[in-house]
Parts: sequence; structure tokens; C-alpha cells
Amino acid sequence: MSLSCCGAIDKIKGETDFTFALAGNPNVGKSTLFNHLTGMGVMTANYPGKTVELNIAVTNFEGHRIGIIDLPGTYAIGGVSEDQWVARQAVIDGDPDVVIVMVDATNLVRNLYIVLQFLDLGFPLVLALNLIDQAEKKGLTTDTDRLAISLGVPVVPTVATRGQGLDTLMATAIEVARDRGKQPAHATRYDEDIEQLIRELGAGIKTADNGFPHNLSSRALSILLLEKDDEFINAAGETAEGRSLVAQAGRLSAQIEAMHGKPSPVSLARERYGLAGVITQEVQTLSRREVPLSEKLWRSTTAPFSGLVILGGVLTGLFAFLFFVGSWLSNQFTYIWSLTASPVIDSVIRFVAGTGVVAHILNWGFDAGILATLGIGIPYVLTFYFLLALLEDTGYLNSVAFLTDRIMHKFGLHGRAIILMIAGAGCSVPAIIGTRVLTTERERVVASTLITLVPCSARTAVIIGALAFVGGWQPAAAIFAIVLLLIVAVGMALNKLLPNQPGGLVMEMFPFRLPSLLSMSKKTWFRFKHFITAAMPIVFVGSIVLGAVYETGYIWKLSAPMAPLVEGWLGLPAVAGLTLLFAVLRKELALQLLVTLAVVKYGPEGRNLLHFMTANQLFVYALVTTIYIPCVATIAILARELSWKKAVSISAFTVGLAILVGGIATRLLAVF
Repeated sequence: MSLSCCGAIDKIKGETDFTFALAGNPNVGKSTLFNHLTGMGVMTANYPGKTVELNIAVTNFEGHRIGIIDLPGTYAIGGVSEDQWVARQAVIDGDPDVVIVMVDATNLVRNLYIVLQFLDLGFPLVLALNLIDQAEKKGLTTDTDRLAISLGVPVVPTVATRGQGLDTLMATAIEVARDRGKQPAHATRYDEDIEQLIRELGAGIKTADNGFPHNLSSRALSILLLEKDDEFINAAGETAEGRSLVAQAGRLSAQIEAMHGKPSPVSLARERYGLAGVITQEVQTLSRREVPLSEKLWRSTTAPFSGLVILGGVLTGLFAFLFFVGSWLSNQFTYIWSLTASPVIDSVIRFVAGTGVVAHILNWGFDAGILATLGIGIPYVLTFYFLLALLEDTGYLNSVAFLTDRIMHKFGLHGRAIILMIAGAGCSVPAIIGTRVLTTERERVVASTLITLVPCSARTAVIIGALAFVGGWQPAAAIFAIVLLLIVAVGMALNKLLPNQPGGLVMEMFPFRLPSLLSMSKKTWFRFKHFITAAMPIVFVGSIVLGAVYETGYIWKLSAPMAPLVEGWLGLPAVAGLTLLFAVLRKELALQLLVTLAVVKYGPEGRNLLHFMTANQLFVYALVTTIYIPCVATIAILARELSWKKAVSISAFTVGLAILVGGIATRLLAVF
């Protein structure tokens, strides 16, 4: 269930004793903690106009009913990107009783930045010092008592993957929530010259008629104005008093720039980083130790030569596993479905609608449609998500992002975008949803375009079933190679057309770790559930439409106007062009529909594809099917994540590219 953020948070607050918000960077184990606490009963919420969602759930602990708000994983809450804006706004609007910030004990100085930002906002805080086991392996020891004194908040050591320290964390958060309002403000302190200007601006901030959220302290508002935060400057501009405060903040910001030689937002950021460094030096010690195997493996996977060799081996193993295990599961599932579900569905439809055209159309949706969704989803998508969770939880995808960062910069993207493209090999829909982690809309547009070109499991099935089965693995490998070259060419072209180089990649890097089977299973199910709920309705409706057009005979009337393009340019029989047209509803049906229509057109001998298509035609058919827009579900997701205009533009581009490349391939094959 998806609701607006404000409505969902208000609903949870009304039904629970306490509300906790979970914050932290994407790689520190926050999602593991959320899954450990809440299980499966999760609803999503988003702000209007924002694609980044919150996960909200309710849990019970020691007789208390607690609402958990899982904020987007970020390294900061400065509002410069959509995920940062949503994380900060959810805390300001939701006003949770406690904010639990998870930080990485192996990289404390980097992680304390967001902690200091939350302290500046003035919310009750509990620090979860996670990955302490990994820190110990690196020889890092943290004095948690001293860290708690330095920050003025409770600190609880945890290992989220094993559930270590989580009960203590929850109990501590409840204690802080009970004492809310009785505790002194946990304000950080910067250089005295900046502190003086913060106090001066704070003295002029009142709670009445200034346009600001009233659950923020005058100190918090002063810092936000001195940081020139657009959100709060615009809010202040609604009232005369607020505009006066903005003007005062502008004058004080100029003083900070004159004193420090940098704009006030940069000066305040440097103050936080400096304070984070000082605190880390005071509370952490590093002892000599042997380099563990996990760190040696990490170094091997991030080194240019060995890293690329290992990456090639991992990808080969990944897709080999998908092909053999996925194919076996697909065959087993289809066999079981044909023995159990299909006869029941057919009997019910016959009872309700008889045996006429209407019954046949309903069978397309209720039998073939659901079978197609689950027959691809369970063997390929579910399997892929489990393997993806394995790569994530071991930390290997982090290494891949680091290794490929320089390559991805050629496309104007960060290394983390390669993770989304790998996910697109399973299904384009969740991969495009995953582009929310990218900072700018430009990056999301480029990444989404490239993801649509990555062969998903359904298109891979067409390549294998229509080409490799007849001509061997070489033609299939050639198609994958062509698509890879197209992805590189398109990525570099988009980087030229949409210039705006990304900054450096900032992410946590840590050695490999043993994954938790429970955590992997929950993550896999959560993603697969989203895939099914997004894909099932569209595939079902598309199947009904396809069945209606087929069963009523209108499908054959479409071949004449398509003849110049399909037969003239692509060199394919008209029957193949019809499958290209309708397979956009369900790409995995491209091959099945080709055989079905061929049998209707040519009789039983049409089951042998080589009876009516040459090997060259099959190559072009598989190539065009692979390149053009994957399916209507992908178009819908593109529209939701970007806009309908961009979704139509990307779809039209991939269709045009497929037609262009297919025609060129037809002519080259005729020559060679």
C-alpha cells in the first residue's frame, strides 16, 4: 500500500506509542535493521512530485507498539538531492520521538557528518555504531562512552546482520523517547566566530509568522538560513518577518565568507567535517594487525586488472546460473502449471463463458497471462534478485561500483550506476526504480535509457529460444556483443548531448563480509513482491487485449500497412512483424507468439521456424526484439519515475534504433 508521506506518518503516529526514524548511508546496514525489526508488514509513502519513497512499518517491543520510518539512505540531509530532501522533510514533518542514526564504525569520520546535521536540527538522537565486528578486524577500537559524551547522545554498538545489540538499541531509543522534552538540547559547537553569528540570527527568530516549521529550534533555523537552504529561504519569503530574517542571514553569511574565505555553506560544511575528524581522533584507536582475507579479496576486486578478470568471472557465473537453473525452474513451473492450474482455469472459464471467442480471450489473460508473469518472474527474476542480494550483502557490488567508476564517467554517470544496469539484466522495471539513488535527473535519464537497452531475462529467452537453439551459441553471443557496443555508443552520445560531468564518487568502502541468509531472503522477497505487483496487472490486461485482437482475426489486417517496414527494410515475413508489434505488451511472448501465428498462417509445419524464416532472418528478428523498448510495464515505470514525455522519447528512440540496426544487419548479412 502506498500513501502520501504526511498521511502515512500521521496514521502511524496515531496508532503507536512511539515513532522512530532510521537514518544513515545506504551501505551501513540500515535496511537490515529495518527488516529485522519489522518483518514483512511494510507500506510505502512518498511526497507529491517525488519518486523517492519511505518504508513505514509497525513493530512491538517489550509491550510497546512502535512505528518505524525507514528514511532513504543518504550520507547527508542537506536537501541537495531528492533522497536527502525526502529524508530531512520526513523528519521535520513527522517529528519522530527519536531518530536512530546508524553509522559505520570502520569509517566513523565520514559517517559523523549526517549525525552532526541531525544534532543541528535538534531532534532526539540515538547513535547505532554498526559494523563493530568489521572495525575490530581492521584493528579499530571505539570508546563508545567517550563518543557518547562528545556528541551528547547515547551510543549503542551493533552488528545488524547478526542482530547483535539491536534489543539494547530499541530499549535505549524508548528511554530517550520517554524523556523527550526533559533532556538538554544536544547542540554541536563550531568555531566561536560562527557560533556568535548563529546566536545573533537566532535571537531574531520567533515562532510566530515567520514561515518556518515550529518544531525546529531557533539555532537549527539559523544554521539552515546561513547555509542558504532554498527550502527554508522560500518558506521565509511568505511573510514580512521571514523576509527580514533572510536579509539578515544574507548579511551574516557575507561576514562568514569574509572571515573564512569561503561561502557560508562551504564554511559550515568544513566545520562539520573538521569536528567529525576531531571527535574520531579522540574516540578511536588503531592497533597493528594482520591484513584479513576479506580485505585482501577486496583489494583484488578493486585493482584494475584482477578486478576486471574477477568481474568477468562473476558475470559469467551469474548468467550461467540464471540460464541453467532458471531454465530448469521455468520448465518445472510450466509443467506443474499445465497439470494443475490450467485445467482448473479452463474449466472455470468454460463454466462461466462457454467455449466461444470470449472464453478463448479470457484464457489468454487468466491462464497464459498469469503463467507468463510467474513463469518468467519465479525462475529468472526471483533467482536474479536472490543472487543480487548475495552480491550486495557480501559487499561485492560496492567493489564493482568502485572498479567501474572511471568507465561510467564516460557516460556521465557514477560507478554505482553499473549496479542498476546489472539489475536490469533481470528485469528493467526494478532497475529503473533503482535510479532514484542517483543524484540528478540527468543521471536518471541517462541511466534509464541505458537500462532499457540491457537485455532482460525475457529478451534473453528470445535470443536463446529463437537463435541459439537453431544456430548455436555464436549468433546469440554476437547479439549480446552488438547490444554491448550500442550501450557504450549511446552512453557516450548522451554524455555529449547532455553535458554535466558528475562529481567524484563518494561511498563507503569496506572488506567483504559473510551475508545473512535471513536478510537476503527478506530483501529478495521485498523486491520480487514489487515486481509482481507492478507487472502482473499490466501483463494481464495486455494479454486480454492481445487475445481479443488475435481471436477476432484483426491481427492479420495489420500486416499490410507494416509490409514496407517489416518486409522491405527488415527483410522479415509479415507474420514476424506482427509479433514485434504486439510483443511490447509481453516481451517474453515474442517467440511464443511467432510460433503460434506461424502455425495459423502456414499450418503445423510452421512450428519449425526455419520453415518460413532463414537463419539470417532469425538473427535480425532476435536483434530487433532485443533492442527495442522491453515492455509496456517498463514504459509505465519510466513515466512514473521521469515523465510521460521522457518515457515516450526513450521508447521512440529504442524503437528507431532497433529498426535502424535491424535494417543494417539485414543488408550486411546479405553481403557476407
